[in-house]
Amino acid sequence: MSPSDPGAAPLRVLAVDDVAPALDELCAMLGDSPDVGEVARAGDAVAALRLLPTGRFDAVFLDITMPGMNGLELARVLSAMAEPPEVVFVTAFEEHALAAYGLGAVDYLLKPVGQDRLTEALARVRRLGGSRGPRPAPAAPAAPPARPAPPAPRVDELAVVPVELGGRTRYLRRDDVRFVEAHGDYVRLTTPSGSHLVRIPLSRLEEHWSPHEFVRVHRSYLLALPAVVELRSDAGGGLLAHTDAGDVPVSRRHARELRELLLDAAARGTLGSHVSGGPHTGGPAGQPAGGHPGADR
Repeated sequence: MSPSDPGAAPLRVLAVDDVAPALDELCAMLGDSPDVGEVARAGDAVAALRLLPTGRFDAVFLDITMPGMNGLELARVLSAMAEPPEVVFVTAFEEHALAAYGLGAVDYLLKPVGQDRLTEALARVRRLGGSRGPRPAPAAPAAPPARPAPPAPRVDELAVVPVELGGRTRYLRRDDVRFVEAHGDYVRLTTPSGSHLVRIPLSRLEEHWSPHEFVRVHRSYLLALPAVVELRSDAGGGLLAHTDAGDVPVSRRHARELRELLLDAAARGTLGSHVSGGPHTGGPAGQPAGGHPGADR
């Protein structure tokens, strides 16, 4: 095979798929293409977000069905970049094609992907990418460097979470979330203005949000420490953490640690800093957290 444009620079591509055999096959096919000079790989959307800020990719070949942030959500994040790579979806499902093209995808490949169809998609990437002007090459390192370059800033994964609401997509800021409740493979993110169901396991969200003062207070709940107004006792003697978006049950095994963390937050002056409308005095908002998976509320 010969490249679709012999005079053009080889493409740099990133392949994203959570199924390792599928990712291996896609990377091998891309690597065999004469149009491609570099193939990087990522096992999920978060890993892809770590690689993408380098700006060195001409295109992203993206699976749609992935745990946590799916391919469509990642494409929305990419569309906000100053110079986004071209996006080609590679999926086993036909029903997402309309949404994919609505996000600006240059092609939509159905698995299993043939080499001819992949070559056609790469030619489209080159054609559409070229029409938007050349992508700047990565900056060459200074020679000789006086000292080692500082590490690239880490992407703050999931600082903003896309949520679907009646065919619309809204972007929910982590700082607006008061607490998180597990619902199987989903979580309900609760803010003072409502709650939203998002497909991501609670343990996965805890991994990313625990450095930002979200703590596990119950096997089914994460709580934003700055959102706590006070601790209360329920009718059965159980402990509740009161926020301006509702009360959160605190299990016995987490109660002591939470009290210590709240004391520390109070000493630092951050306790209640996420509460809207100033100091909270209680009232109708203090309903026990809970509910069932379903439409946003």
